[in-house]
Amino acid sequence: MKFKNLFASLAIMALIFNCSSNGGDDLNGPDPDPDPDPMAKVTYNDDIKRIIDANCVRCHGNPPVNNAPFPLTTFTQVRDRVDRIISRTNNSSSPMPPSGLMAQNLRALIQQWKDDGLLEN
Repeated sequence: MKFKNLFASLAIMALIFNCSSNGGDDLNGPDPDPDPDPMAKVTYNDDIKRIIDANCVRCHGNPPVNNAPFPLTTFTQVRDRVDRIISRTNNSSSPMPPSGLMAQNLRALIQQWKDDGLLEN
């Protein structure tokens, strides 16, 4: 009987573990830290690269496809176009990505990265 209870407990724990989600969705990439440190600076490597990779690189790869005018695959390319990225990702009438506006928290993170000084690391 103890073996049955142990097996049932392990099965329930495995189910709960496998059903939890911390990976975000396909369009917006992994969820940002749910309890971010308000004093921490936003950096390209820690925060922005995954957003760009999940939302922009399908078209803005190297080489760009689908009439994208430039790649966004490196820190320098993203940094140099941050104002255009912010403008287009916040434009509800002609959004980037074309599938629709990214989640507000991701757009805010890109803005915070700019405000923090466009740090790479």
